[in-house]
Amino acid sequence: MHTQTLNAPANHRELLAWQEAIKLVVAIYRETAAFPKEEIYGLTTQVRRSAISIPSNIAEGAGRNSSKELVHFLDIASGSRAELDTQLETSMQLGFIRSDSAVFPQL
Repeated sequence: MHTQTLNAPANHRELLAWQEAIKLVVAIYRETAAFPKEEIYGLTTQVRRSAISIPSNIAEGAGRNSSKELVHFLDIASGSRAELDTQLETSMQLGFIRSDSAVFPQL
């Protein structure tokens, strides 16, 4: 059985996953700015929290200086991505976001 070692980067900013996740966060914030004002404490906040959780967990895992912990936090980031996907689907079905929005290809 071959086991591959994961070398944690010196800095989370070196990770392509973190860089792409930051782009997604920016796109999410821009897109949710147009959500109905009555959703500011509802779906808008949930979508934004899920989005920012992705690069935050990637950064935290990279900052732990352990491959095992990096993988653990990447798993959490993946869960946040699934949560975000669900919230965006709900937003689309409610008519808050269009199916051709720039955020969908970034997921």
